[in-house]
Amino acid sequence: MPATGEASTSAPHRPRLDHVVLGAESLQAGAAAVERALGARLWPGGKHARMGTHNCLLRLGDDAYLEVLAIDPDAPPPRHPRWLSLDTPSTRDRLRQGPCLLTWVVRVPSTQLPPLPLPLGPWEAFQRNGLSWQLTVRPDGTLPADGLFPSLIVWHGEDHPCRRLPESGCRLAALHVEHPAASGLPEGLDALGLPGVYASSDAARVTLALDTPSGARVLRSDTPLGP
Repeated sequence: MPATGEASTSAPHRPRLDHVVLGAESLQAGAAAVERALGARLWPGGKHARMGTHNCLLRLGDDAYLEVLAIDPDAPPPRHPRWLSLDTPSTRDRLRQGPCLLTWVVRVPSTQLPPLPLPLGPWEAFQRNGLSWQLTVRPDGTLPADGLFPSLIVWHGEDHPCRRLPESGCRLAALHVEHPAASGLPEGLDALGLPGVYASSDAARVTLALDTPSGARVLRSDTPLGP
């Protein structure tokens, strides 16, 4: 996926990258690791009471951002699995090694989707601090294709996290999904209108290239940032 431009944050007419999600064992440690890696400050996002999580955010231009997400130790555990695979043993093992890119989220103009080869889960409605959105969330909390296929988001109204975040000096340069035998991935991405994102590779991972105040940086979902 090529870099997002300096487009308006109003509702898009075609699918595009909205944000990328890095998971962390603790929000403080995750934010610190990202700040060291990118040379840019993250800002508090808020709490997600239904999911028992909280986050910090980093603007990547006018219409995309980076999210660091962690389980909120002060929140009661939800009665259902947390989103973005945070309750799965494999994800917890990964995050013990350091913050890690979990998945990417694509903004779409409507909850009406074309037929897709991968189950994304139902649309769930969320509100926080005046923001309102719907997100595809699997009932078991797992991610489509282990995070290689994006979750989808619809924002309601004109407001968007990027409107609230200060300039960071960071920009998305490219995003690619790699897999050696990606059954359903290329077809699903093409159906969403995201051609050119998938690349055949020996690895199964999402690769994110960023231009930052510290220079060019690459984040990969199979490589933790380090504690």
